[in-house]
Amino acid sequence: MNQRIQDIYRPIEQRKNDFKEVERLLSGDELKDQAQRCMNCGIPFCHGTGCPLDNVIPEINAAVANDNWETAWNILSSTSFFPEFTSRVCPALCEGSCTDGIDSDPVMVRQLEKAVVETAFQRGYVKPLTPKQRSGKSVAVIGGGPAGLAAATALNLAGHNVTLYEKDAAPGGLLRYGIPDFKLDKSVIDRRIALMKEAGIRFECNSEIGKDISGNYMRRYDAVILTIGTPLARDLAVPGREADGIFFALDFLQGQNRVIGSECKALPISASGKKVVVIGGGDTGSDCVGTSVRQGAKSILQIEIMPKPPETRSASTPWPQWPYLLRTSSSQKEGGERRWDLATKKFRVESGKVTGLEVVKVEWELSKEGKPLKFKEIPGSEEFIPADLVLIAMGFVGVAGDGVAKQLGLSVDNRGRVQSNPERGIFVAGDSASGASLVVRAIADGKKVAKEAEKFLAESKDL
Repeated sequence: MNQRIQDIYRPIEQRKNDFKEVERLLSGDELKDQAQRCMNCGIPFCHGTGCPLDNVIPEINAAVANDNWETAWNILSSTSFFPEFTSRVCPALCEGSCTDGIDSDPVMVRQLEKAVVETAFQRGYVKPLTPKQRSGKSVAVIGGGPAGLAAATALNLAGHNVTLYEKDAAPGGLLRYGIPDFKLDKSVIDRRIALMKEAGIRFECNSEIGKDISGNYMRRYDAVILTIGTPLARDLAVPGREADGIFFALDFLQGQNRVIGSECKALPISASGKKVVVIGGGDTGSDCVGTSVRQGAKSILQIEIMPKPPETRSASTPWPQWPYLLRTSSSQKEGGERRWDLATKKFRVESGKVTGLEVVKVEWELSKEGKPLKFKEIPGSEEFIPADLVLIAMGFVGVAGDGVAKQLGLSVDNRGRVQSNPERGIFVAGDSASGASLVVRAIADGKKVAKEAEKFLAESKDL
């Protein structure tokens, strides 16, 4: 049996000096060999358990193995609106449920999906999703991230007149302003937005509902979909937090993306020559590491309060669940250091500027399967970590209750999740409704909520 390709990236010394996508192009033979690893399972858990979009993965892989790229695209695009996004930034939940992964390495589903997408664009298979007729109904989508783009696509395809409002200069949300170009080149987003415009979707950018445009204005539409993500970042309330040199990760990442996108000329926050500490061990923290490498940081340390995951799948997440195990991103392979079991107690400050962190080691109590349950600080383990740039990448906590949600008359629970009001034709999708999650889940939820809105519009008395 062919083995999974382990090296999918451009050489480190090459890629860390630019912001081009880090993955190398796989050859046609490599792709066919990898597609042939798919075992045509009787029960494809990758499809039923792994993929939130219900992509029909075995059939796609079979088409690639037979060099039938148009068939592969037709199958993939029947369930996925934006496979060019998910094939670049999705952690590949499907691979965690791959049968081949029980005693070997899973099939390279994500890379095969990316090859199908790019081949389809090159050969002209990709067409705008244009409706056959118009309903006469109008829908406003507030927020241009993955959930909003998905909802807008679905409702436009159903024949409704869709206008998408975006507070920034261009649509995409975190796809454009949060995820670095070295993972998702923004020309990929622009290519898709052009197709959406051709399909009849109207975009109103630099338009923040609740600020530039009132929530009352949205009453002119027959239905409203709110998809503004989770704009509130989780903060670290410890002494010294107010010092200069401590920033939220997204502010740092946005600055670099805006410079590349020519929205501003100079970096508002730069890691050049700095001793950088990233607090948070997730994908956003990893993106901060890769960006800091490219900006020329003097040193980079990424710290995490959680324990170091096991090298292999933890018993707490048996197959076909998404495995809890140690993962190392392309950015983390490019430079810097990672440490676990560290809690930040305070920031040291001199003349208003951060000079470092005081941290303490923690000890975790684990379940018998190895799942972290609770921790305690280890007396005498305190230490000082010097830093002149600290990036807080601890996730997001939801939507504020006094902004656009209030203007639309929607309630926000104690976890920052906005509640839909379907009786009034106002629906909430993606992270705004469920809390911070993955791009693929936001797209799936955008499609789901669009169906709910379609039902509401179909039952409206004046239809």
